[in-house]
Amino acid sequence: MFKKKLKKITLILSILVFSISSVKAAEECFENTSRAVFKFNMAFDDAILEPIAKGYNKLPDPIKIGTSNFTSNIGTLLSIPNNILQGNFQQLGHSVGSFVVNTSVGILGFLNPAEKMGLKPHKEDVGQTLGSYGVGSGCYFVLPILGPTTVRDSFGMLADSFVDPFAHVTIRENELLGASGNSLDYFAIKGTTAIDFRADNELNFESLEKNSLDLYSSLKSVYLQDRENKIKNSNNDQDDWGNLDN
Repeated sequence: MFKKKLKKITLILSILVFSISSVKAAEECFENTSRAVFKFNMAFDDAILEPIAKGYNKLPDPIKIGTSNFTSNIGTLLSIPNNILQGNFQQLGHSVGSFVVNTSVGILGFLNPAEKMGLKPHKEDVGQTLGSYGVGSGCYFVLPILGPTTVRDSFGMLADSFVDPFAHVTIRENELLGASGNSLDYFAIKGTTAIDFRADNELNFESLEKNSLDLYSSLKSVYLQDRENKIKNSNNDQDDWGNLDN
Protein backbone atom coordinates (compact mmCIF):
# COMPACT_ATOMS: atom_id res chain seq x y z
CA MET A 1 0.00 0.00 0.00
CA PHE A 2 2.75 2.43 0.98
CA LYS A 3 4.78 1.60 -2.15
CA LYS A 4 1.75 2.25 -4.36
CA LYS A 5 1.15 5.64 -2.72
CA LEU A 6 4.84 6.52 -3.01
CA LYS A 7 4.82 5.64 -6.72
CA LYS A 8 1.68 7.76 -7.22
CA ILE A 9 3.29 10.74 -5.47
CA THR A 10 6.49 10.34 -7.48
CA LEU A 11 4.53 10.15 -10.75
CA ILE A 12 2.52 13.26 -9.93
CA LEU A 13 5.60 15.26 -8.99
CA SER A 14 7.39 14.09 -12.13
CA ILE A 15 4.48 15.22 -14.31
CA LEU A 16 4.36 18.58 -12.54
CA VAL A 17 8.08 19.17 -12.92
CA PHE A 18 8.00 18.18 -16.59
CA SER A 19 4.98 20.31 -17.39
CA ILE A 20 6.13 23.59 -15.87
CA SER A 21 9.90 23.40 -15.44
CA SER A 22 10.47 25.41 -18.61
CA VAL A 23 8.56 28.41 -17.21
CA LYS A 24 10.63 30.43 -14.74
CA ALA A 25 9.08 33.83 -14.02
CA ALA A 26 5.46 34.39 -13.08
CA GLU A 27 3.58 35.91 -16.02
CA GLU A 28 0.07 37.37 -16.14
CA CYS A 29 -1.67 34.98 -18.52
CA PHE A 30 -5.36 35.55 -17.78
CA GLU A 31 -5.45 39.07 -16.37
CA ASN A 32 -8.98 40.00 -17.44
CA THR A 33 -10.39 36.75 -16.05
CA SER A 34 -8.27 37.01 -12.92
CA ARG A 35 -9.43 40.55 -12.26
CA ALA A 36 -13.05 39.44 -12.60
CA VAL A 37 -12.44 36.56 -10.16
CA PHE A 38 -10.60 38.96 -7.84
CA LYS A 39 -13.62 41.26 -7.86
CA PHE A 40 -15.82 38.30 -6.89
CA ASN A 41 -13.39 37.33 -4.12
CA MET A 42 -13.43 40.86 -2.72
CA ALA A 43 -17.25 40.79 -2.66
CA PHE A 44 -17.11 37.42 -0.88
CA ASP A 45 -14.62 38.86 1.61
CA ASP A 46 -16.76 41.94 2.28
CA ALA A 47 -19.95 39.91 2.73
CA ILE A 48 -18.70 36.84 4.60
CA LEU A 49 -15.02 36.54 5.50
CA GLU A 50 -14.39 40.03 6.87
CA PRO A 51 -17.43 40.05 9.23
CA ILE A 52 -16.45 36.62 10.55
CA ALA A 53 -12.86 37.80 11.02
CA LYS A 54 -14.02 40.91 12.90
CA GLY A 55 -16.13 38.72 15.20
CA TYR A 56 -13.20 36.35 15.67
CA ASN A 57 -10.98 39.26 16.74
CA LYS A 58 -13.42 40.09 19.53
CA LEU A 59 -12.79 36.72 21.18
CA PRO A 60 -10.50 36.64 24.25
CA ASP A 61 -6.82 36.48 23.35
CA PRO A 62 -6.27 33.02 24.91
CA ILE A 63 -8.94 31.57 22.60
CA LYS A 64 -7.52 33.25 19.49
CA ILE A 65 -3.93 32.30 20.32
CA GLY A 66 -4.92 28.74 21.19
CA THR A 67 -6.87 28.35 17.94
CA SER A 68 -3.99 29.74 15.91
CA ASN A 69 -1.54 27.42 17.68
CA PHE A 70 -3.81 24.42 17.09
CA THR A 71 -4.21 25.00 13.33
CA SER A 72 -0.50 25.81 12.93
CA ASN A 73 0.43 22.60 14.71
CA ILE A 74 -1.71 20.55 12.30
CA GLY A 75 -0.19 22.49 9.42
CA THR A 76 3.23 21.30 10.55
CA LEU A 77 2.29 17.82 9.34
CA LEU A 78 2.44 19.04 5.73
CA SER A 79 5.91 20.47 6.33
CA ILE A 80 7.37 17.13 7.43
CA PRO A 81 7.17 15.25 4.09
CA ASN A 82 8.23 18.39 2.23
CA ASN A 83 11.27 18.77 4.49
CA ILE A 84 12.19 15.23 3.44
CA LEU A 85 11.58 15.91 -0.26
CA GLN A 86 13.74 19.03 -0.03
CA GLY A 87 16.47 17.19 1.83
CA ASN A 88 16.29 19.79 4.61
CA PHE A 89 16.85 17.53 7.60
CA GLN A 90 17.57 20.35 10.03
CA GLN A 91 14.11 21.75 9.42
CA LEU A 92 12.74 18.21 9.51
CA GLY A 93 14.00 17.95 13.08
CA HIS A 94 12.30 21.24 13.97
CA SER A 95 9.02 20.16 12.35
CA VAL A 96 8.90 16.71 13.94
CA GLY A 97 10.09 18.00 17.31
CA SER A 98 7.61 20.87 17.32
CA PHE A 99 4.68 18.64 16.41
CA VAL A 100 5.52 15.99 19.02
CA VAL A 101 6.10 18.50 21.82
CA ASN A 102 3.09 20.69 21.05
CA THR A 103 0.73 17.76 20.52
CA SER A 104 1.72 16.16 23.81
CA VAL A 105 2.95 18.79 26.29
CA GLY A 106 1.08 21.56 24.45
CA ILE A 107 -2.30 19.83 24.80
CA LEU A 108 -2.98 18.91 21.16
CA GLY A 109 -1.23 22.05 19.98
CA PHE A 110 -3.33 24.67 21.77
CA LEU A 111 -0.15 25.69 23.57
CA ASN A 112 3.24 26.22 21.93
CA PRO A 113 5.97 25.08 24.35
CA ALA A 114 8.10 23.97 21.37
CA GLU A 115 8.81 27.60 20.48
CA LYS A 116 10.29 28.20 23.93
CA MET A 117 12.54 25.20 23.29
CA GLY A 118 13.84 26.82 20.09
CA LEU A 119 11.84 24.59 17.74
CA LYS A 120 10.50 26.83 14.95
CA PRO A 121 9.42 24.84 11.89
CA HIS A 122 9.11 26.64 8.56
CA LYS A 123 5.84 26.21 6.70
CA GLU A 124 6.51 24.07 3.64
CA ASP A 125 4.28 22.75 0.86
CA VAL A 126 4.70 20.98 -2.47
CA GLY A 127 4.73 24.29 -4.36
CA GLN A 128 7.74 25.39 -2.32
CA THR A 129 9.37 22.00 -2.79
CA LEU A 130 9.02 22.28 -6.57
CA GLY A 131 10.40 25.82 -6.39
CA SER A 132 13.40 24.63 -4.38
CA TYR A 133 14.24 22.31 -7.30
CA GLY A 134 14.16 25.22 -9.73
CA VAL A 135 10.65 24.77 -11.10
CA GLY A 136 9.38 28.15 -12.25
CA SER A 137 6.15 29.77 -11.13
CA GLY A 138 4.40 29.64 -14.48
CA CYS A 139 1.33 31.79 -15.09
CA TYR A 140 -0.12 33.87 -12.28
CA PHE A 141 -3.89 33.82 -11.88
CA VAL A 142 -6.63 34.10 -9.26
CA LEU A 143 -8.91 31.27 -8.15
CA PRO A 144 -12.43 31.75 -6.76
CA ILE A 145 -12.36 31.87 -2.94
CA LEU A 146 -8.82 30.40 -2.81
CA GLY A 147 -7.25 33.59 -4.15
CA PRO A 148 -3.93 34.22 -5.93
CA THR A 149 -1.80 31.35 -7.19
CA THR A 150 0.47 30.24 -10.03
CA VAL A 151 0.60 27.15 -12.23
CA ARG A 152 3.26 25.64 -9.96
CA ASP A 153 1.46 26.48 -6.74
CA SER A 154 -1.98 25.35 -7.97
CA PHE A 155 -0.58 21.96 -8.93
CA GLY A 156 1.23 22.02 -5.61
CA MET A 157 -2.07 22.46 -3.76
CA LEU A 158 -3.43 19.35 -5.48
CA ALA A 159 -0.29 17.38 -4.68
CA ASP A 160 -0.39 18.52 -1.04
CA SER A 161 -3.30 16.17 -0.38
CA PHE A 162 -1.15 13.20 -1.41
CA VAL A 163 1.74 13.99 0.95
CA ASP A 164 -0.10 15.60 3.87
CA PRO A 165 -0.64 13.06 6.69
CA PHE A 166 -3.62 15.07 7.95
CA ALA A 167 -5.31 14.75 4.55
CA HIS A 168 -4.80 10.97 4.66
CA VAL A 169 -6.55 10.58 8.02
CA THR A 170 -9.40 12.95 7.10
CA ILE A 171 -10.20 13.15 3.38
CA ARG A 172 -9.13 9.56 2.72
CA GLU A 173 -10.24 8.34 6.16
CA ASN A 174 -7.10 6.24 6.65
CA GLU A 175 -5.99 5.46 10.18
CA LEU A 176 -2.54 6.78 11.09
CA LEU A 177 -1.00 6.00 14.49
CA GLY A 178 -4.48 5.35 15.83
CA ALA A 179 -5.88 8.67 14.56
CA SER A 180 -8.65 8.99 12.00
CA GLY A 181 -11.17 11.56 10.82
CA ASN A 182 -13.29 12.63 7.86
CA SER A 183 -13.49 15.29 5.17
CA LEU A 184 -15.44 17.63 7.46
CA ASP A 185 -12.49 17.73 9.87
CA TYR A 186 -10.12 18.62 7.03
CA PHE A 187 -12.20 21.48 5.65
CA ALA A 188 -13.05 22.75 9.14
CA ILE A 189 -9.33 23.15 9.86
CA LYS A 190 -8.70 24.79 6.47
CA GLY A 191 -11.60 27.19 7.03
CA THR A 192 -10.46 28.05 10.55
CA THR A 193 -6.93 28.67 9.27
CA ALA A 194 -8.29 31.08 6.64
CA ILE A 195 -10.35 32.97 9.23
CA ASP A 196 -7.38 33.16 11.60
CA PHE A 197 -5.20 34.54 8.79
CA ARG A 198 -7.84 37.10 7.76
CA ALA A 199 -8.37 38.21 11.36
CA ASP A 200 -4.63 38.46 12.00
CA ASN A 201 -4.30 40.73 8.97
CA GLU A 202 -7.46 42.80 9.44
CA LEU A 203 -5.67 46.15 9.83
CA ASN A 204 -3.09 45.30 7.18
CA PHE A 205 -5.81 44.51 4.64
CA GLU A 206 -7.58 47.78 5.42
CA SER A 207 -4.33 49.74 5.07
CA LEU A 208 -3.41 48.04 1.80
CA GLU A 209 -6.88 48.58 0.37
CA LYS A 210 -6.87 52.24 1.40
CA ASN A 211 -3.39 53.08 0.13
CA SER A 212 -3.19 51.01 -3.08
CA LEU A 213 -3.89 52.61 -6.43
CA ASP A 214 -4.48 49.11 -7.81
CA LEU A 215 -5.29 46.57 -5.09
CA TYR A 216 -5.16 43.67 -7.53
CA SER A 217 -1.56 44.47 -8.51
CA SER A 218 -0.55 45.15 -4.91
CA LEU A 219 -1.81 41.77 -3.67
CA LYS A 220 -0.22 40.06 -6.65
CA SER A 221 3.14 41.61 -5.74
CA VAL A 222 2.77 40.65 -2.06
CA TYR A 223 1.83 37.06 -2.94
CA LEU A 224 4.70 36.49 -5.39
CA GLN A 225 7.24 38.07 -3.06
CA ASP A 226 6.03 35.95 -0.14
CA ARG A 227 6.24 32.73 -2.17
CA GLU A 228 9.75 33.60 -3.33
CA ASN A 229 10.81 34.31 0.25
CA LYS A 230 9.39 31.02 1.47
CA ILE A 231 11.15 29.04 -1.26
CA LYS A 232 14.45 30.67 -0.28
CA ASN A 233 13.59 30.29 3.44
CA SER A 234 14.40 33.98 3.78
CA ASN A 235 11.15 34.93 5.53
CA ASN A 236 12.31 34.41 9.10
CA ASP A 237 8.98 34.80 10.86
CA GLN A 238 7.26 32.54 8.31
CA ASP A 239 3.96 34.35 8.72
CA ASP A 240 1.69 34.01 5.69
CA TRP A 241 2.29 36.88 3.26
CA GLY A 242 4.60 38.46 5.87
CA ASN A 243 1.37 39.60 7.55
CA LEU A 244 0.95 41.94 4.57
CA ASP A 245 3.35 44.43 6.12
CA ASN A 246 6.02 44.32 3.43
